[in-house]
Amino acid sequence: MARFTAEELARWTGGVWRGRPPEGFEGVSHDTRTLHPDALYVALKGERYDGHAFVEEAFRQVAGGAVVEREEAGGGMGPLLLVPDTRVALKAMARGYRRKVAPRIVAVTGSAGKTTVKELLADMLARRVAAARTRGNWNNAVGVSLSVLEMEPDAEAGVFEIGTNHPGEIEELCRVLEPDWGVVTNIGPSHLEFFGTEAAVAGEKGALPACLPEDGTAVLNADGGFVDILRSRAGCRVVTAALGAAGADYTGETEPAGGLAVREPGARAPVRVGAIPPGPHMAANVLLAAATAREYGIDWDAVREALGAYRGAPLRWEICEAGGVRVINDAYNANPASMRAAVEAFAREPVRGRRRLVLGGMLELGRQEAEAHVALGGAIAAHGAWAGLIVVGPLGGLIADGAEQAGMPRAAVDRCADNADAAARLAERAAPGDAVLVKGSRGMRLEEVVEQFVRLRSGNHESR
Repeated sequence: MARFTAEELARWTGGVWRGRPPEGFEGVSHDTRTLHPDALYVALKGERYDGHAFVEEAFRQVAGGAVVEREEAGGGMGPLLLVPDTRVALKAMARGYRRKVAPRIVAVTGSAGKTTVKELLADMLARRVAAARTRGNWNNAVGVSLSVLEMEPDAEAGVFEIGTNHPGEIEELCRVLEPDWGVVTNIGPSHLEFFGTEAAVAGEKGALPACLPEDGTAVLNADGGFVDILRSRAGCRVVTAALGAAGADYTGETEPAGGLAVREPGARAPVRVGAIPPGPHMAANVLLAAATAREYGIDWDAVREALGAYRGAPLRWEICEAGGVRVINDAYNANPASMRAAVEAFAREPVRGRRRLVLGGMLELGRQEAEAHVALGGAIAAHGAWAGLIVVGPLGGLIADGAEQAGMPRAAVDRCADNADAAARLAERAAPGDAVLVKGSRGMRLEEVVEQFVRLRSGNHESR
């Protein structure tokens, strides 16, 4: 477990101790519900909460100390590290600890696939070196900082996911992580409410290669439309990987049996990596992770072992069956690119019966919101592989508008006000042998459709 001395914490944050702190602390937390004895509690403030209200509770949980902005917090129950801003202090602690442990850090960003590539790459590295990683998808300033502060002292490598929904966030996270390497999975129309255009998204993601040291490495997806922009931002070595683009350093080709063959620099023949987990973009994700691992010095056997043991994260192409109906729960998140990729991948899935879609809205698209949803509906109708389309909420209604305008019969479209209604409609429509794709932005919580449908049809939720 990570351990910090009181002197280190004061030096890293510029804070001043009030009360006599213990010699050391084991772990850091901003949530009293996960606090354990001798840990350091950080009283963060948000729009709807103030962690200072829970300092006394932290000491009742036998916290070793607390980082606060107000000296009166905690009612004198324990030692306080007084700082001007606890959020700034948390980032400073993470940066200080990162320098103390000094692993080689790989930061992963992109519009889609960040968590998958992070998990795959961390698994590959962990087969040969002590590797830390982001917890789950904690990819903002608080989550990244806490993940860094969880690193074991003997960590030789760290793979951390960094995300953004406002300009400047990638640069901010790079100041915390000080990454040696960076991976950009792709650039797509995500968070357009805050960035406006895909070019602006590329500019924000380009802050990662721009922050890398001269002796670092940037790994880029050459299949994307912005690879030249990203490459121009890097002042270090650049490695490219691609499934389709010619001239990349690492190229991959999917095989009929579901595997991936990778050709790496200097190789006389492609290397068969193994079976690819199901889901859209998985071949690209595996290729990027494998290319980074190989550049890092990880052997192919370790890459294959990690890939063979990989289990996808919840709500990402998670498959279950209820009453003979196969449901693909891809409700973790959605943007126009990932939604189309998921739909196209679903269209290629082998199905005994008919294919059905349950779709919710794509959030944070700003002024392009209506256009993007209607366009998605048109693309769905043009595909022609669907027995039915169920949409949820007002944004789902725009998808239905686009589908109907493009020729999908109204009888094949169900417009639902909420997730319960969508689950009931799906239970009425789906028959044994059918397959269903459920997808929408995280805020739509479409996993509720899956949960309620399973209860209606079988009461069992058997996943694989």
